[in-house]
Amino acid sequence: MTTRPDSFPRLHARTQRFSLGAPRAFTVAPDGSRVLFLRSDSGTDRANSLRALDLADGTERVLADPRALLGGADENLSREERARRERSREGGAGIVGYATDAAVQLASFALSGRLFTAVTETGATRELPSTGPVIDPRPSPDGRWIAYVGQGALRVVGADGEGERALIRPESEAVTYGLAEFIAAEEMQRTRGFWWAPESDRLLVARVDDTPVRRWWISDPAHPDREPQRVAYPAAGTDNADVRLFVIGLDGARTEVVWDWARYPYLAHVHWSDAGVPLLLVQARDQREQLCLAVDPTTGATRLVHADEDPVWLDLFPGVPCWSPSGQLVRIADEGGARVLAVGERPLTGPQLHIRAVLSVSADDVLVTASAGEAAADPEIGEVHVYRVNELGVERVSQTPGVHSAVRAGGVTVLVSAGLDRPGSRARVLRDDRAAGDGKPGRPGKPGNPGKGDQGSTAGAGLKEPGLKEPGLTEVAVVRSVAEDPGLSPRVTLTQGGARRIPCAVLMPRDYQGGTPLPVLMDPYGGPHGQRVAAAHNAHLTSQWFADQGFAVVVADGRGTPGRSPAWEKAVRDELAAVVLKDQVDALQALAGDFPLDLSKVAIRGWSFGGYLAALAVLRRPDVFHAAVVGAPVTDLRLYDTHYQERYLGLPDQQPDVYRRNSLIDDAGLVDAVAPHRPMMVIHGLADDNVVVAHSLRLSSALLAAGRPHEVLPLSGVTHMTPQEEVAENLLMLQLDFLRRSLA
Repeated sequence: MTTRPDSFPRLHARTQRFSLGAPRAFTVAPDGSRVLFLRSDSGTDRANSLRALDLADGTERVLADPRALLGGADENLSREERARRERSREGGAGIVGYATDAAVQLASFALSGRLFTAVTETGATRELPSTGPVIDPRPSPDGRWIAYVGQGALRVVGADGEGERALIRPESEAVTYGLAEFIAAEEMQRTRGFWWAPESDRLLVARVDDTPVRRWWISDPAHPDREPQRVAYPAAGTDNADVRLFVIGLDGARTEVVWDWARYPYLAHVHWSDAGVPLLLVQARDQREQLCLAVDPTTGATRLVHADEDPVWLDLFPGVPCWSPSGQLVRIADEGGARVLAVGERPLTGPQLHIRAVLSVSADDVLVTASAGEAAADPEIGEVHVYRVNELGVERVSQTPGVHSAVRAGGVTVLVSAGLDRPGSRARVLRDDRAAGDGKPGRPGKPGNPGKGDQGSTAGAGLKEPGLKEPGLTEVAVVRSVAEDPGLSPRVTLTQGGARRIPCAVLMPRDYQGGTPLPVLMDPYGGPHGQRVAAAHNAHLTSQWFADQGFAVVVADGRGTPGRSPAWEKAVRDELAAVVLKDQVDALQALAGDFPLDLSKVAIRGWSFGGYLAALAVLRRPDVFHAAVVGAPVTDLRLYDTHYQERYLGLPDQQPDVYRRNSLIDDAGLVDAVAPHRPMMVIHGLADDNVVVAHSLRLSSALLAAGRPHEVLPLSGVTHMTPQEEVAENLLMLQLDFLRRSLA
């Protein structure tokens, strides 16, 4: 008897979108001897182990196996740890994060609320005494101590297991030390709340007081016997948590760091390295002003290093601000209509590149990720590349088309690359040929000029030939992936649509022979921080599965999405709904001239912001869109969080009309009962603490009041993510059934 192969929806769910079994979370030892990373044992195994790749002989070792350490017992996660994983969209199990000392000789991690360490050279692991549940353990740079958060207190224990104690305890149940607050973790990309001094003698520790934040209650109607969960949620226009910063010595001495908290309440970024004193980035509530502040760790006094202002808003970027080894400020800024890298006060890049993140800063150069800017000759649709930047110019490291990122230390770079021509991503370990020489970089093209340098590289011009050697780098190893093969390859065309050259991906059924126009499924995210048009195989798998069911699938990244220019991203200010919807319509209508699209049958599906956009489409443009799958939508924008919503729409009390015209529901009744009724399936997890289910319930009530038939699919016990295998599989099948019925 032959076993029937799993369907794509089942395999897609079981493999967590084919991410299980892929190596991730790389750390390179500063001596270039080894690379640490996480990976599970197979493409269907959720439990990650901590592993090391020794570069001398290319051997891979397991440093810490969660099953062995727990003796086969199931993990027991605290509420705080579950919340941390929800904020970071972490669906894995086992060891999902780790930290190391400066030499990468000792690693620490939490497992089932317990504290463990691993010696990276020998693989020796041990459990240390702790007051748990343990959250975010981090070794001191010298490897002598481990700091962690337990029961809201910041605690330390010696790496030898001695001296476990609290350095500072919370004054009430609403206070924590050492954890990132909801807003920082969800919106600011700051997931941690304490930082070691380079000398290992003290720490910077965030104190979070949730007392001012309104409390919401999230219940599980499927289990009326369970108490509702009490959540501190800072909705737009309401009070945020009070966040302060302290310098805490290992002897318990504490000094408060002082800045103008009232004017700059958001602690967005903290950097502390041996290149200089601690560096903070603090933002005003309206996110139009921010300060880089240097901290005197002895007195807690701060001095201004750099100030930024923007009439629309200021974005936050991974890896910056920070100090260069020479003590210059490294930052990403929107200047002259471009997103540039600046070292000191000097921009080192121009409009040919749109800088996205700083990956590494060395004495010779800054390693960044960037996409093609507005002035680039080649738009390189959906591509993100790794570049070296210094005062001599720009040199592209990644040479094949696709989406790339990197981790670097000790003359070794781990380049992680995804492309359209192969499933998943490939992690290559590259050694810098110049590290063994005089240590000086090559001579790239002139700053901001994407020309060839003496290494034969290009910057911004987009070298397309595959298989080219990265400039100045030699491959020494490939980190093995055991991720499942999806079993399908997207038939995707990356293009641009309309007068604004909106980046688009068009997917046709793999067996389509041409001729008959196909019903259309728009499959966008379409909003800030969410790029869906990517030159990467796995990014389009679900869209291709829908295409194979008989649709022409269109993904469009209109204004507001990242990766093009500051003006492109900021065009949504105060007009979020109108701008994003117009670009979806314009892209669809422009593509109809080049692709066989049946515009009499157009559906749209989306999740989170994409769900909001899908509902907008059928409610405001029923002449274009004929059905919508609306997943976890933000419908009443006053119910979403402060840092996100106020960035785009301001404060609700100051701009009530702006919120009214951008929300799906309001007192004026944006749901027009006269317009054609288009089928709508609304899906929402009842345990969602990010976009709470009240959004969908209010939308359903408004639709019912307007006499609009619709379907509501509640997901019991499901959060904003849908990691449950059966739920994730059946969601795809139910959406397909709904779309077929609606467009029949």
